[in-house]
Amino acid sequence: MLLYLRQEGRGIGLLNKIKAYHLQDQGADTVEANEQLGFAADMRDYSICLPMLKHLGINAVRLMTNNPRKVKALEAAGVTVAERVSLQVGKNFHNEGYLQTKMGKLGHMMQDEHFRDQE
Repeated sequence: MLLYLRQEGRGIGLLNKIKAYHLQDQGADTVEANEQLGFAADMRDYSICLPMLKHLGINAVRLMTNNPRKVKALEAAGVTVAERVSLQVGKNFHNEGYLQTKMGKLGHMMQDEHFRDQE
């Protein structure tokens, strides 16, 4: 089961995400850009997940994420997270700073075997 939650830009919306990209082009990282726009680092709301899952008869999930905050947020919303499944992330010149910010400021868990250099 895949739940799509329309929460672009970690919940700040598409227009503000474009503004955040502009700030990132000027040197801010992804968290700093959100904060400069007056938002928290992550504004997503997972409260709709529990009623969706209950409607489908799903009592627990295996969550594909490297984000421990997402696990906590879903559990706080009443969703039983039976297992967190790591995502494989390919590091390259273009995303290295972004991935470092996700690990350093947002606590994303990327194992060495999953966080590998790609040409």
